[in-house]
Amino acid sequence: MALQLANRLVIPLGVAAAVLQASIYDVPGGYRAVMFDRFSGVQNEAKPEGTHFLVPWLQRAILYDCRIKPRNISTTTGSKDLQMVSITLRVLSRPDVTHLSKIYQSLGMDYDERVLPSIGNEVLKSIVAQFDAAELITQREVVSSRIREDLLQRAGEFNLTLEDVSITHLTFGKEFTQAVEAKQIAQQDAERAKFIVEKASISKLVQALY
Repeated sequence: MALQLANRLVIPLGVAAAVLQASIYDVPGGYRAVMFDRFSGVQNEAKPEGTHFLVPWLQRAILYDCRIKPRNISTTTGSKDLQMVSITLRVLSRPDVTHLSKIYQSLGMDYDERVLPSIGNEVLKSIVAQFDAAELITQREVVSSRIREDLLQRAGEFNLTLEDVSITHLTFGKEFTQAVEAKQIAQQDAERAKFIVEKASISKLVQALY
């Protein structure tokens, strides 16, 4: 009798255990969960780290990695004086956790891949075109600050937060590089000639004294 009762309870208990397991989900550290409901759609508030409950089949949790991610953005564009410039930015970004539902609805899971390269290239081309090649070198901090300001604003339009923006690579076309090298050599030659003249003048003065 007891065996029959136990056999009858196996299936209901198994179903109950499966339903319970399907009703629980974990949000790991550094993540948030966007909840999708088949009837009401995407819920506005993202779930924090920890264990949560949902209604199986009716609801689905979409996990978002909200940790800071590094990304390099590179482009080749023209300066104000039409010199070709290759520039690379290092960007540290993360999604705005208060707007994860909007990010999911408008951009999906690969939000950073879709947004950052596009707005990064847009801002780089726009800012570099406002400086000539020499200014890009001598006013690098100003250029970097302008890029950061514009990129922060553009990223905010897509609910992305940028923790850091910095120029890691800045090179110029072959002709400009050769011109800079030639100028440096000419300056070194001029300094050398000036030194030789001064040395000769000192030698003559010493000879005149003795």
